[in-house]
Amino acid sequence: MATVRKSKSDYGGLYKGHPGQYSWILHRITGVAIILFLFMHVVDTALIGWGPEAYDRVLRAYQNPIVHLLELGLVIAVLYHSLNGFKITLIDFFPKLVTHIKGISLATAVVFALTAIPTIVIMLKQTWDLWKA
Repeated sequence: MATVRKSKSDYGGLYKGHPGQYSWILHRITGVAIILFLFMHVVDTALIGWGPEAYDRVLRAYQNPIVHLLELGLVIAVLYHSLNGFKITLIDFFPKLVTHIKGISLATAVVFALTAIPTIVIMLKQTWDLWKA
């Protein structure tokens, strides 16, 4: 039996990146970040069982500019993840929209930017006020 040797093109070349790939990667990263925050939130909320002093100590630790920057990252992650998830849901429910994926992705990116920029400005101002205090 003769074996057929596959050429490099049969396996595909090195993937150099595509907006869809970056969207997929960012969706996974933001999903993991949100889950990690959720775990932390459950743990810090559970501290109320140890008494108000323990819970208040944790809340005071959150009034730190560095933690506030992490909160900004969380808000941006939730914003991106939700908008990208909405895009994925649209395509899942209406498969014919795949032919318009570039336009839908661009619209999603524009909506993300239009909502993220004012959010970043507002939250950075609050972080700056915390830093000065």
